[in-house]
Amino acid sequence: MKITRLTSIAALGTLAAVALAGCAANEGAPAGSGAPTDGGTASTISGTIEATGASSQEAAQQAWVAAFQTANPEANVLYTATGSGTGRENFISGASNFIGSDRAFNAEELEAGGFGACVSDDIVEVPAYISPVAIAFNLEGVDTLNLDGETIAKIFSGEISNWNDEAIASQNEGVELPDQTIVPVHRADASGTQETFTSYLAAVAPDAWTHEPSDEWPLQSGEAGDGTSGVVDAITNGAGYIGFADASRTTGLGQVAVKNGDEYVAYSAEATAALVEASPLEEGRSAHDLAFAVDAAAAPEGSYPIALVSYLIACTEYEDPEVAALVKEYIGYVTSEEGQQVAAEAAGSAPLSAGLQEQIASALEAITVE
Repeated sequence: MKITRLTSIAALGTLAAVALAGCAANEGAPAGSGAPTDGGTASTISGTIEATGASSQEAAQQAWVAAFQTANPEANVLYTATGSGTGRENFISGASNFIGSDRAFNAEELEAGGFGACVSDDIVEVPAYISPVAIAFNLEGVDTLNLDGETIAKIFSGEISNWNDEAIASQNEGVELPDQTIVPVHRADASGTQETFTSYLAAVAPDAWTHEPSDEWPLQSGEAGDGTSGVVDAITNGAGYIGFADASRTTGLGQVAVKNGDEYVAYSAEATAALVEASPLEEGRSAHDLAFAVDAAAAPEGSYPIALVSYLIACTEYEDPEVAALVKEYIGYVTSEEGQQVAAEAAGSAPLSAGLQEQIASALEAITVE
């Protein structure tokens, strides 16, 4: 596990212009708005908050924390990349003030409640990090491959076990595929990235992938990696390996262009944003619980059909008002235009749309700071 705790980073000095001050120093400015203080007044934001959760957010969190703490030197934000499942467990147990998760709490979990971090069971869930889930591989002499959903499903179920299988070769004319065993890699831990990937398989190839979407891998076959880093390390060091991970972590590996409709679409922030923007919010949730219902089977033309929507989850009410104020301010910064640009530059994520940023700003008002 890695802990992000940064109080001053000279290399990110240009980000210091994102002046983030507390509500007391920014009369009329919403939390996280990035509005400069009047006359350059120093930030009044202070305190320490701790978070655990999605390893997919790690690169973005490092950049967010650096920029936020550069502007607010009396504030400390500690983010430990434990994986989404552990993050949700920590939020329930009260071990984390807020968490990152590659999925929102589901209806059953919300009904059960018992969020130890909070005074009540009323929580805020907002999207903060939208990124492609890349299918990456390690195959000597091959940098890119075209694959449709059914073939991907059969590779990860073990039905297709050799790289020169006709199902792969027929979609990659002119590519010299070796007579080599395919080794699929999945997550060993409960992971929202894994749930995103299995949801894609179940949606587009239900005959080849007969398992329900889950954050836990449903098969005993293949190789398991601990966290995003474990999956990427396995692929990097294993000839013939293939796996899935947040795209920001797969640089230098072979990449799959995924078939959507009549074309093969390589991942990009723009192509991923197109899928998410076409997706509705889940029904039956509160106005401050913004969970997307992404359907890969309904992906619009030209979009990349495997999109990770990673959330920040917080309480509406904390015992310590200083914690509440700092959580609210930090998440407000992360989901602001400035924060989203920081993540796009650091991790290649797809920035939230202006309309969604407004919805999130309204949702964050549910966090009480008095």
